[in-house]
Amino acid sequence: MNHQNHLATRRQLCKALAASLLPTAWPVFAADADWPSRPIKWVLPYLAGTGPDNTARALAEAVGTLLGQPVVIENRGGAAGNIGARLVARAPADGYTWIYSAAPMAANMRMYANPGYDAIKDFRHIMRLTTSDILLIVHPSSGIDTVRDLIERTRANPGKLDYASGGVGTPSHLGMELFLSAAGVQAMHVPYKGASELVNAVLGKQVLFAMPIFSVAYPHVQAGRLKALAVAGSQRNPALPELPTLAEAGVPGVSLTSWGGISVPARTPDPIVAKIHAAFEEALRQPAVRTIIEVSGGSVSPSSSQEYAKGFVQEIALTESMMKKAQLAPM
Repeated sequence: MNHQNHLATRRQLCKALAASLLPTAWPVFAADADWPSRPIKWVLPYLAGTGPDNTARALAEAVGTLLGQPVVIENRGGAAGNIGARLVARAPADGYTWIYSAAPMAANMRMYANPGYDAIKDFRHIMRLTTSDILLIVHPSSGIDTVRDLIERTRANPGKLDYASGGVGTPSHLGMELFLSAAGVQAMHVPYKGASELVNAVLGKQVLFAMPIFSVAYPHVQAGRLKALAVAGSQRNPALPELPTLAEAGVPGVSLTSWGGISVPARTPDPIVAKIHAAFEEALRQPAVRTIIEVSGGSVSPSSSQEYAKGFVQEIALTESMMKKAQLAPM
């Protein structure tokens, strides 16, 4: 066989091999095109009745209608969100398992020596949905009216007064440790299983103070059952315009907000990710959905996938910095 004939034969073999592979490749693309063809599970690593739970349920109905399939909420709270995150990290990357991802998912990369997942490598972060302020609260009967009052009470009782958090590594924990460090005081940490439980601990006078997300504390502040001393963000919240920021109250260097969004297992195909992003973007435009989010104290703040993924990297770095300031070691 001469050289030209040899090359021609090799080309024919390559074409035959490529043709033989097509039947196995096409079903993958067809499956993406048909998605979704069955109900979708949306894992919430939080207890029912919390701000994220209310937000997700409103969005699930709207997004399910837009996609033509039910979006079923599954609450998997516990271990500061690690239980739900592990579940989704190991789920098939077929678009039928989502997670309500939030700041603690990133923070846990530094708070835990082995959280059981990698917040960057194990997920595709599709979109930030909402942000929420964090409040510093006490019981109205505490006799504490200002941030300065709280600091003075804590300084007079070093390490003896209790504060509640929604779990190790949550914004309510890291935010408080950063506040205590900035104020130069110490207190005892009492972790609970979520934002609702930490608020109940303050309502029941089991602890003196806490820093829950705005959406959980606000109804009790409105009703006079809790007293808000400050907002932990960089600016005042429109719902409580008279409430100072921590910086305005004399504690600079503490500026925190909580955020949440939608993520899926890594390797979920691009066409499916694009459909999910588009559905949530449309759902967040609906007045009924926006009202539920805003009444709960959150702010609608959609983002691109690139921006949301970048937020996880930034949160991990912020957590590492806060842990060093608060002298916290991974668990």
